[in-house]
Amino acid sequence: MKHLTYADKSLLVGDEVADLLLQYSARLASSGVADTVEVHAISSDGDDVTATFLLGEGAPLMAETTTSSLPEPDNTDAVQHVTDGMSRLMPTAIESEMDPDTTALDDLYYERETE
Repeated sequence: MKHLTYADKSLLVGDEVADLLLQYSARLASSGVADTVEVHAISSDGDDVTATFLLGEGAPLMAETTTSSLPEPDNTDAVQHVTDGMSRLMPTAIESEMDPDTTALDDLYYERETE
């Protein structure tokens, strides 16, 4: 589970959907488009809620680990929506220039400086 923070609101969601939302938001922003995604979450009150996120450029989204032992809300539909959306978008410039085994931006920066 992760805390997913959007503006000043924090919700608990599963790791997979939190990570995918961040990736999708970055890809949408780099493409200059936006999308909405409905996610099942647990509110700060402990209630089951459905939150609709507007993702794209300027979307203040953050995921943070938690030690919660609550079961993850089912986000099969949200994961499918995000996965489908990402497959329709071009890879970001950084993703297309990076070696598949490289995950650090520092490595990409270093390669450019030494060329």
